[in-house]
Amino acid sequence: MKNGVLNVYKEAGFTSHDVVAKLRGICGQKKIGHTGTLDPDAVGVLPVCLGNATKLCELLAGETKEYEAVLLLGRETDTQDISGTVLQEHAVTVNEEEAEEAVRSFIGTYEQIPPMYSALKVNGKKLYELARAGKEVERRPRPVRIFSIRILKTQLPEITFRVECSKGTYIRTLCHDIGKKLGCGGTMKSLKRTRVGRFCLEEALTLSRLESLAGEGRLEEALTPVEELFSRCPRLIVRPEFERLVRNGNELFPEQVIPEASAGVLPDPAAPDSGWLRVCGQDGVFYGLYAFDPKRGKSGSFRPVKMFLT
Repeated sequence: MKNGVLNVYKEAGFTSHDVVAKLRGICGQKKIGHTGTLDPDAVGVLPVCLGNATKLCELLAGETKEYEAVLLLGRETDTQDISGTVLQEHAVTVNEEEAEEAVRSFIGTYEQIPPMYSALKVNGKKLYELARAGKEVERRPRPVRIFSIRILKTQLPEITFRVECSKGTYIRTLCHDIGKKLGCGGTMKSLKRTRVGRFCLEEALTLSRLESLAGEGRLEEALTPVEELFSRCPRLIVRPEFERLVRNGNELFPEQVIPEASAGVLPDPAAPDSGWLRVCGQDGVFYGLYAFDPKRGKSGSFRPVKMFLT
C-alpha cells in the first residue's frame, strides 16, 4: 500500500469525489481520501491522502488556503457563481476605487452564511440536495477569516483578486457579499486554488500526469511522505528496547527516547505546551506525533497525538 500525500491539480469538470475515484484506479488501492471539497468548475490544488496519510485529511482540511478568483459585479445567481440561475441583474455604477475598497474591506474576521449549494449538512441532509429539491433552509452565520486580499486586475464589472483565508471560507459567498455591500450584486466567475498549507499550484500534477507516472512505476516520486509534513517538529528516536511501546501507541518517558541532534534538548518540563514531536524508530520508521505533557510522572512524558503505523 502506498502512503503519503499527492498534490493533485484538479481540472474543471471533475468533482473532488471524481478525483479520488480516478486515483483509486491509478494507485490500485482503496484507502484514499481528499482534504476538502473543490467545486466542479473550480481548478487547482487538491491534496489527496493515500494509505496511513488518510489520517491527515481532517488536519489538512483545516490548513489556510489561497485562491485566485474573478468577481463579476452586477449579477446574482442561486449558486453564487456563473453556473447558476440568474436571480437578479443590476447596473454597476461604482467606480474602480469604490469597488476595490469594498473588496479589501473584508480583510479580517467576518460572519459568513454558507451557501445553499454546498456540501454542508443540516439535519443529515446536504444543503445542495435540499437546494436542488427547491428547498431553502436557515443557515447560521459562521466566523471566517480573510488573512489577505490582493487585487490583481480591475476592469469593471470584473475584479480579479488573490485571497488567503481560513478553513470553511466560501469564495463564492465572499464574491456575493462584496456585491451585496456595493449594492449591485456579485457572483463568482472563476476560481483557482493556488495553495493548501504547504502544497502549491506550481508543484501540482494533473491526473493524466499521475497516471503516466504510475504506468512507469514512478508514482512514489510524486508522494510527499507523512513525516515530511511535520519536518519543523523536533524528532525523537525511541530506544530499541522500548519500540514495542510506541508500536502499541503507548506514552513514552524521557529516558525511553533520544533527541535527534537537530532537535536539541528535550522540552522543558515546566513548559505548558512544548508542541508536537516526531517519534521514530532506530531504523528511521516514522511512528507518529507526540506531545510533551509536563504533568505526567516525575519529569513529564510524551503522549501520542496521532499515530501513523501501517
